[in-house]
Amino acid sequence: MKIICIGRNYAEHAKELGNEVPDNPVIFMKPDTAVLKKGSDFYIPEFSDDIHYELEVVLKISKGGKYIQEENAEKHFDEVGLGIDFTARDLQSKLKEKGLPWELAKGFDGSAVISEFFKKEDFDLQNLNFSLIKNKEKVQDANTSMMLFRPEKIIAFVSQYFTLRTGDLIFTGTPKGVGKISENDILEAYLEDRKVLDLRIQ
Repeated sequence: MKIICIGRNYAEHAKELGNEVPDNPVIFMKPDTAVLKKGSDFYIPEFSDDIHYELEVVLKISKGGKYIQEENAEKHFDEVGLGIDFTARDLQSKLKEKGLPWELAKGFDGSAVISEFFKKEDFDLQNLNFSLIKNKEKVQDANTSMMLFRPEKIIAFVSQYFTLRTGDLIFTGTPKGVGKISENDILEAYLEDRKVLDLRIQ
C-alpha cells in the first residue's frame, strides 16, 4: 500500500504557510508504517516541538492503473474518508530551508490517521463539507469545491509517475486552519455531519 499525499491543494492554506500556489499537484509520500493503529492515541514524537494537524479528504484506490485519463479516473476509486496528516512543522521548515525532502517531517510513525471509508456515492464529491474540531473549537472548515485540483485530476496526474494499485490511499490536501497540537488535546473530524474520527493527543 502506498500513501500518496497532495500538498498545497487549497489556495488559502498555501498562503497561510507562505507558499506559492502551484501549477501542478505537489506530491510527497508516507510509508505504510505511518498509519496510526485504529483506536490508538497519537503520541507527540520526541524530535519535534511543533506538530501540526492537517485534515484531508482521503481517496481509496479500488482499481489499479497507469496513465489514467482524467475522464476515467472516477472508475479507479469508490470510497472516501478523512485523514489527518500530522506534520513536524519545525523539522519541515529546516528541511525546506536546505532544499531537502520532507519525509522526516511527514512520514514518521503514526503520522497518518485514517477514518473508516464510505461509499463515494453517498456524497457529492464536488461539494463535500468536512471539518476538524480541536477541544470543542472548530479549527478547519472546508468544502471540496475549494480544491485547486479535483480528485480526478490528482489521480490522472499521479498515475503518470506511479502505477496505482488497489488499496493505495491518496490524501488530497488540507484547507486553511492548520495548527499546533499539545498533550491532552482532543481532535474530532466530521465528514458532512458525521463524526468519523475522535483522537486524543498524548
